[in-house]
Amino acid sequence: MGVSDRELALRAIDIEFQREVLDKLVRLETKMDALVGNGQPGRVKLVEDKVSVLERNDLRNSVHNRLVNGAISAAISVAIALHKYWLR
Repeated sequence: MGVSDRELALRAIDIEFQREVLDKLVRLETKMDALVGNGQPGRVKLVEDKVSVLERNDLRNSVHNRLVNGAISAAISVAIALHKYWLR
């Protein structure tokens, strides 16, 4: 009932494969902890917070830009409508 050299080689290859898979799994777990956070806000949470701040600022700027554009348009419309009276 001896173990042949071929079986020993296959076991060694299998053990090496398992070790590589476990090493990759540990690296993946570490990266996931960094992304999601391990008791602290992760990178994804930080990015979500930054995006929400930018969206609020974009909305505020959009409203401001609309008001400024409306005022400019109104001033131009008044100037066009009253240009005959100003040129006299």
